[in-house]
Amino acid sequence: MRVPHTARDLFDALPSLPGFRAEVIEGKLIVSPMGTPEHLWMAADLHDALQPLRRERGWRGSPQGPSVCIEGPRDSLAPDYVLVPPHCARWGQEVLSSYVIMVAEVVSPSSVHIDREEKRHLYAVGRVPVYLLIDPVPEVPAVTVHSDIADGVYRSISTVPMGKPLRLPAPVDFELDTSVFMM
Repeated sequence: MRVPHTARDLFDALPSLPGFRAEVIEGKLIVSPMGTPEHLWMAADLHDALQPLRRERGWRGSPQGPSVCIEGPRDSLAPDYVLVPPHCARWGQEVLSSYVIMVAEVVSPSSVHIDREEKRHLYAVGRVPVYLLIDPVPEVPAVTVHSDIADGVYRSISTVPMGKPLRLPAPVDFELDTSVFMM
């Protein structure tokens, strides 16, 4: 058996961990329990809201997978929702970040810094054109879309209070009714 030398090597050697999510974030292996039912429902609600768009464009979407391999550092992120073209390039079982159309994360109290900062940075470095952040944690829950990447940074950020419409920019180009996330 080969001894893992990096967090990515250890991640690649892990067996399936039912009920847990394993990710490599900024070179660290992070294992955390799956989200609460409300967390999972928000990802499923996004999936349902995007159904007409997916059908019209032939895209595939999935709450809770597949994982995204960030090109460059090869970090592996497990977004709460991923939207891809039908024949998205892969790294093993993961989709390659620069082929992904959009990812979404639902913030939980334990993932505030990771979702708002670390994953935003990695998705931009990996050239994911649209990053949607569904954030029920603050006193005024909000939904934020990040887009327009330059030099590994999202230059356009638009936030609305949860319940208001939010325009998802190209390549998605869709008006999202964020009231679907209100529990």
